[in-house]
Amino acid sequence: MSGKGSHRNKHYEKKNKVAVGEKAREALEQIDENSPIIKMFRQYAIELDDKHDRHERIVKLSRDITIESKRIIFLLHGSNVDLETKRDIILKEAAMRLEMLSKNFKSIATELKDMDAYQYLRAYTAGLQEYVEAVAFYQFLRFNELETWENLQEKFRFSKENDHPSQSEIVKLLFPATEFILGIADFTGELMRKCINSLGSGNIEDCFKICNIVKQIYIGFLGINPSNNRELKAKMYVLKQSLLKMENVCYNIKVRGSEVPKHMLAQIAIANTEQNEEIDEGFF
Repeated sequence: MSGKGSHRNKHYEKKNKVAVGEKAREALEQIDENSPIIKMFRQYAIELDDKHDRHERIVKLSRDITIESKRIIFLLHGSNVDLETKRDIILKEAAMRLEMLSKNFKSIATELKDMDAYQYLRAYTAGLQEYVEAVAFYQFLRFNELETWENLQEKFRFSKENDHPSQSEIVKLLFPATEFILGIADFTGELMRKCINSLGSGNIEDCFKICNIVKQIYIGFLGINPSNNRELKAKMYVLKQSLLKMENVCYNIKVRGSEVPKHMLAQIAIANTEQNEEIDEGFF
């Protein structure tokens, strides 16, 4: 009897329970659109939508920069050839494609005009670092040097035409030194690949040259305290591992270079390097 009564009471409560949708509808009908608070929140909604849309546009531009930069790096690895004419053609094409990327950066700089660029930095940091990596790799192959952060900043200054053709406005893209450092850290990974490729093609001198360059870069990175930057700490660890691989390759060349044919030297050196790799839990 008591069971039937409780069932009857639950049925009565469920029947007379007001749906949440009805309450929300009643609340919306009672809202005064002329209220200052409602107007304020309407404006907040417009600003948030505008911010999210701008963020998505910047992410898409950054994605295009990242993809094209990776393609340019892949192209530059093909410059490791004996024919000077083919190498020049590859370097000229890479320079042209790097120059074309400035249009994407100009679009990002235009989007961020009169905005707090630091709020959108994470939206294009991947493309920025990949671009720095591609530029550094190109300059190393073409001029055997690296451009400084100060000089590279000039590439992110763009002129924007106003309504009057005779007048132009300068827009600048935020390019922190941290992004440059992270891009250089990635660049050392490409140097490690070039070192291995040079060994495979029998160009042993380049292996030692590249290894010494990465060693100097690593020494420079040791002067940085990465404790407050997790991404920098991770990339410095990868940099150390790349340097160890190159040092092991150079060591095997010195020890076994005279007893192994050049066309087999790369395979043996890489195999010995992989056998000697150890897991290092520490940082330095």
